Amino acid sequence: MAEPSPVLEVAGLRKHYDLKKGLLRRAAGQVRAVEDVSFRIAEGETLGLVGESGCGKSTVARTVLRLIEPTDGAIRLEGKDITALNRAAMRPYRRQMQIIFQDPFSSLNPRMTAGAIVAEAVEVHGIARGREKWALVEDVFAQVGLRPAQMRLYPHEFSGGQRQRICIARALALSPRLIVGDEPVSALDVSIQAQVINLMMDLQRDKRLSYLFIAHDLAVVQHISHRVAVMYLGRIVEQADTRSLFLRPQHPYTEALLAAVPIADPRVKRARRIVQGDVPSPIAPPPGCAFHTRCPYAFARCKVEVPRLAEVAPGHQVACHLREA
Repeated sequence: MAEPSPVLEVAGLRKHYDLKKGLLRRAAGQVRAVEDVSFRIAEGETLGLVGESGCGKSTVARTVLRLIEPTDGAIRLEGKDITALNRAAMRPYRRQMQIIFQDPFSSLNPRMTAGAIVAEAVEVHGIARGREKWALVEDVFAQVGLRPAQMRLYPHEFSGGQRQRICIARALALSPRLIVGDEPVSALDVSIQAQVINLMMDLQRDKRLSYLFIAHDLAVVQHISHRVAVMYLGRIVEQADTRSLFLRPQHPYTEALLAAVPIADPRVKRARRIVQGDVPSPIAPPPGCAFHTRCPYAFARCKVEVPRLAEVAPGHQVACHLREA
């Protein structure tokens, strides 16, 4: 029996930004924000995307959704290549891919009621109108834990957690197959984070949703993700199922990220691996492995040859010369 197509498949994705300077706006280089990124997300699966600020996580998210155009690579939604579709051809696929932004307040129109915000997407895509539209909005509000009476309130009348529930409701109203969470809980209090994460997991179980979940908090990523991809300077350097990556990290950068996570037990002692130096500039990335300037294990080959993402165990990929057979 053939394996079903993944909901999302990204292959060789690149996003470069041209730099220009002077009055004549002459080319002055490129920012390589995303470089040769590939991954798959199956139905009902969550892929966690982690890495330092500026590594390209949000650019990957927006490029996958075609909010910004890719420089190269392929984006397939349920087997259909949507990479080069024009605006009109993309419209049916917009319903299938939705995003939850980091800041729920700035992503909601302050001049519209919560109900109107959710209803707008329903009407724009021609899903329902009139009483049917408002019945659908009321049902979606109930699914995310909001009362029908709150549909008449404005964003400033809600708490941060409730505003994020409105953002989730707006995404759910279109019955998408894929939801991208661009750090959807980082602006919330810890107790509210848990509520929103549990809500997203419940919705995923009930509706077989697929998530691309971007976050800095590794504890959150570990809780919600089935698999995790680690990014560094625009590239994925390690990708594995959550348990394998957290128990047996293979890339030195992943080891350093996990070692930086505090343990809430003063009796537990462990060696800290502090990553030295600063993240290189994406305008002029170092040759070879981009992490070699900060890696304690780097050797001569790391400085001249870019490691390829290769499988070191079933389902566990890493881009590191140390792990090559």
